[in-house]
Amino acid sequence: MDTANLTREETAARSAAVAVRSIRVELDLTGAPDPGNSGFPTVTTIDFDATVSETWLDFIGESVDRITLNGVDQEPRHDGARIPLVGLAARNIVVVEAVGAYSRSGEGLHRFVDPADGETYLYTQYEPADSRRVMACFEQPDIKAPYTFVVHAPSGWEVLSNQIAVGTQHDDARQRVEFAATLPISSYITAVAAGPYVRVDGEWSRGAQRIALGVFARRSLAAHLESEEILEITRQGLDFFTDAFASPYPWGKYDQIFVPEYNLGAMENPGLVTFTEAYLSRGAATDAQRAARANTILHEMAHMWFGDLVTMRWWDDLWLKESFADYMGAHASAAATRFTDAWVKFAANRKAWAYQQDQLPTTHPIVADITDLEAAKLNFDGITYAKGAAVLKQLVAFVGEEAFFEGARRYFAAHAFGNTTLADLLEQLSAVSGRDMSDWSQAWLETTGMSTLALEETGSGTVELVQTDPRPHRLRIGLYGRAGDRIVRQGQVALDIAATRTPVDLPDADLVILNDDDLTYAKARLDERSLRTVEESLSIVEDPLARALVWSSLWNATRDGELDASRYVAVVRTHAPAEPNIGLLTGVIANAAYAVRHFVVDERRAQEQRAWTETTWTALQAADAGSDAQLSWARALAGASAYDDLHSVDLRVMLDGTAPDGLTIDPDLRWQMLTALVTTGHATTEDIEAEEARDDTGSGRAAARRARASRPDPLVRSAAWDAAWDDLTLSNDHLDAEIAGFRAGGRRDLIEPFDATYFERIGAAWSSRSIELARRLVIGLFPATDSLSLVDTWLTENTAAPAALRRIVIEQRDHLARELRVRGARKIG
Repeated sequence: MDTANLTREETAARSAAVAVRSIRVELDLTGAPDPGNSGFPTVTTIDFDATVSETWLDFIGESVDRITLNGVDQEPRHDGARIPLVGLAARNIVVVEAVGAYSRSGEGLHRFVDPADGETYLYTQYEPADSRRVMACFEQPDIKAPYTFVVHAPSGWEVLSNQIAVGTQHDDARQRVEFAATLPISSYITAVAAGPYVRVDGEWSRGAQRIALGVFARRSLAAHLESEEILEITRQGLDFFTDAFASPYPWGKYDQIFVPEYNLGAMENPGLVTFTEAYLSRGAATDAQRAARANTILHEMAHMWFGDLVTMRWWDDLWLKESFADYMGAHASAAATRFTDAWVKFAANRKAWAYQQDQLPTTHPIVADITDLEAAKLNFDGITYAKGAAVLKQLVAFVGEEAFFEGARRYFAAHAFGNTTLADLLEQLSAVSGRDMSDWSQAWLETTGMSTLALEETGSGTVELVQTDPRPHRLRIGLYGRAGDRIVRQGQVALDIAATRTPVDLPDADLVILNDDDLTYAKARLDERSLRTVEESLSIVEDPLARALVWSSLWNATRDGELDASRYVAVVRTHAPAEPNIGLLTGVIANAAYAVRHFVVDERRAQEQRAWTETTWTALQAADAGSDAQLSWARALAGASAYDDLHSVDLRVMLDGTAPDGLTIDPDLRWQMLTALVTTGHATTEDIEAEEARDDTGSGRAAARRARASRPDPLVRSAAWDAAWDDLTLSNDHLDAEIAGFRAGGRRDLIEPFDATYFERIGAAWSSRSIELARRLVIGLFPATDSLSLVDTWLTENTAAPAALRRIVIEQRDHLARELRVRGARKIG
């Protein structure tokens, strides 16, 4: 038995038998700056009641050195994941003295040394089950407790946790910081950060409530922090949610810290939200990037209520926090900030993630059957986030916005600081809406898949709205026509549908959008007349949400093989250069590049790639100086140039200092351009070394590693392959760099010899590496073969492999099978 992989049944039994009164954690991080120290002392004291004579604590670290239970020393037994506790009384105090391990994978307590100044930075990341890498604990969401953290750290460091510091002692070299006890929370949302972070303070107030705000980043990134905008969004969000939820922010302070080598976008630790540094641009940034950051700030803020104040009992109901936070991120962005078009990007881009995930053979209901932690780790996916948010948007259309928010208010009031399941939320929604929500839940939360909507003419001359996989939808059909040099909505038909076929009476229209205003979750097809209109005139459709829905429809039809990929890319080449919404433009550019490399038929791929590269160059030249579009097309050109060297000379000219007027070529864009040149053989290792000397930062070193691994040399790609699998010193970001370099430029001729070896190695990697790093290896190095035979053989011969590993392989097989099917490849299996 893998004792690190906790199951739903055993944790349910433990929570029924254990009630925790308080937890105190003391960490000694004073040795962190010394690279010779692989671990840190950690002491956990837990005061708890028990109705059983034995249970266990969870801990993963270097050693467990001493255990006392009710004042009596115990044998420090530890199997690498669990500490058995035997001879429990009705009330118990257990003290565990141990040594945790500093992480390089972003799991547990991550340690990063900044090449820019040599400073050491620490932060924690736990979800779903990595707090046990820092402290002994009951690692499950339904055992909540007040936590008190005490941290020893070098003097001069910022030391942060969920609560405010209530006592600090200093000497010349070190400090001891004790934090106030938290309100009852789950272990996975506790947090600690320490290091010489730069701090910017602010405040939010509402009536008598005063909340201290803090924004933090590494010293070398202080110039890129944009703290004023971050604080503005934070205040707007606290205003919005305080009113919307009628529940004061409960966590005392609101710190937000941007941390290096982060595996997620962000994490909702109450009082100390962590964010990836990718949200801090080292040069130019588009408004779409700032909108994405604002959305994430608000997503995490929504978690202060959905997830932190009220927490799911087990990971089956992960949606109770993530779906709501995803919905609230877009809703609050549109309602409370300058990013009023948040639902536009959601319709075109965020939902694309859900549609893709929901078509996999491993799709699952929004309310999922999560049997263990490995399954939970993989369910932070497009179903739980984006599909759940889209379904909630449909719910708002059904019950009304006021009823929806009133249900949320009652839910918080009834279950504050507790744990819930689906039934608890449905009870409140049913009460305020006057509807029995069980049918809605069954149709939308407890089933898989999606409907596809299309218009179909019948033999009698009538038109029917046809849906596959029928569900109840409240939707609007938009009727668009030409008005001078624009295409505008000229009418709209609202209807509820549930059957497979619904007769509709629609006026004549140049363009019909079946899910106008994007109220429901479904793929909507364009009829042939609408498609011709789109091919001619998409860029003059006036409403950005309508364009988003059209772009989404085109992309879904392309992925499903119903729209020829070359026809799709032709629409992009014609209309993307005129797309004014930067959020739509960046998504369309990414989809077009993917279509060329994965969906265009083999005999046309080189031709289409060249045409796409030329489109990116032409659009770059035509874009307004200093515009977001100019920057987006420059990035697209660099991406395309790794596959086609048509403009390699132009890239070199830009790297040498002659860029189009208004274009900022920041360090990240420089690396993208240089790596493209390296991949196609137009730059050397000397160029890489010179660029790394110019940008000797954490990001620069990772980019240099990727560039070196991208050289079009079989020996170089072989070395990248070996490093990815065998170099256990690689951080998460450096592992990504080796994987990306290995696959650079789609050079199957350089990496095909490793196809079979991949399937020989994934089992051992899964059993020996952390799930985060193993997942990157299994997904990142999956071979893009022209046949399914290798993966099918592995699946047949490895039926006993861990379920989470098989799920990833099955998903990668499905992606490959889709590509082969869409391309019409001769050999499918």
